[in-house]
Amino acid sequence: MAKYERILLKLSGEVMAGPNGFGIDAARMEALSKEVAEVARTGVQIGLVVGGGNFFRGVAAAARDMDRVAADHMGMLATVINAIALQDALEKQGVPTRVMTAIQIHQVAEPYIRRRAIRHLEKGRIVIFAAGTSNPYFSTDTAATLRALEIKAQVVAKATRVDGVYDKDPLKHSDAVMYQEVSYLEVLSKSLAVMDSSAIAMCRDNQMPIQVFNLNTHGNIMRMAMGEKVGTRIQ
Repeated sequence: MAKYERILLKLSGEVMAGPNGFGIDAARMEALSKEVAEVARTGVQIGLVVGGGNFFRGVAAAARDMDRVAADHMGMLATVINAIALQDALEKQGVPTRVMTAIQIHQVAEPYIRRRAIRHLEKGRIVIFAAGTSNPYFSTDTAATLRALEIKAQVVAKATRVDGVYDKDPLKHSDAVMYQEVSYLEVLSKSLAVMDSSAIAMCRDNQMPIQVFNLNTHGNIMRMAMGEKVGTRIQ
């Protein structure tokens, strides 16, 4: 029995790149879509927000000299590419999926309309929210939090490359200690690099819990949806 009726799953663009670190890896996409589809078949309503790092990180050096607004718009368009690729992979698993984008691209995806998004979820469709909030200076973490609140999700599930939230970077420090549970205030005051501070503050102000877990461990999305102890809970 699933713990949650509706979740917002936040994925980084890098997870779609696989070992290549750039672009879209077909094998990684297939494995990821199978896991998400398995959760959807249990009746859990899933909203998805995916980053654009697998494309945009590759041109980040050139973007350093760009206007910030222009660079952010490029990043938003990268998330649209990822959303369409993810939609294709999920529909190959037999799960109806809709891409809704904050930037109007009628030939490619539906415009984001809150009530329509909720209706899609109620009908058992996975909804992928692309193009961030359509505003520069906001990350996909903030977009994920905003969409989670708008669709009345019960949790923001942040999938990462590590097992949870640590007191310091576990990829650089072997003595890093993982939290089982941590407060919003601690995350902000200790500058724990989980999500942007604006996203954490928004979750705190609206009492939206965040579950941080390792996407590279097979079955973790299902464990999280079932309410098993996986990763770190921020609340």
